[in-house]
Amino acid sequence: MTQTNRIRLPNNPAPKQWLAADRSSQYIASYKPFNMVDGEGVRCSLYVSGCLFNCPGCYNKVAQNFHYGHPYTQELEDRIIADLSQSYVQGLTLLGGEPFLNTQVCIQLAKRIRREFGHSKDIWSWTGYTWDELMKESADKLELLRYLDILVDGRFLLAQKDLTLQFRGSANQRIIDVPKSLTQKQVVIWDRLRK
Repeated sequence: MTQTNRIRLPNNPAPKQWLAADRSSQYIASYKPFNMVDGEGVRCSLYVSGCLFNCPGCYNKVAQNFHYGHPYTQELEDRIIADLSQSYVQGLTLLGGEPFLNTQVCIQLAKRIRREFGHSKDIWSWTGYTWDELMKESADKLELLRYLDILVDGRFLLAQKDLTLQFRGSANQRIIDVPKSLTQKQVVIWDRLRK
């Protein structure tokens, strides 16, 4: 296969190669309250800045820059909590960028959600990491994982792009029930998966 015919794939880090402490600028690309596209039900979505996977065809390429957007602030966090307090909001979604390279922000917010709402609000996250990769990762990534209800894992692969999939862009990605997977020590797919 010649160089011109080769399909470029996302970056593949070794375990603990990319650490939030070394990479994150704690910037937010955007915050979108009251949407219905980033998971089940009405959600508040926090798009963090910075991602190193560099998936070809990424739908949010601008958010790969760790300095895109604006710094995370207490004022924004308070607004997210106020928005989540609305009875019709099901939960929070963490996207990016890469939430697992912005654990400082994501853990702080997830802890507060659990403190103020318990499990009455769910927390979803997308990541370019696979579940198996996360199991070999740094303590902060594993801590963030423990706060989640649902994880959509895996890099976006342009060759497997499928716009008919539920909450995913490519067929390799999975919607994982995090608490069940951690308890059973194996991936348990979300029980509401339709396609």
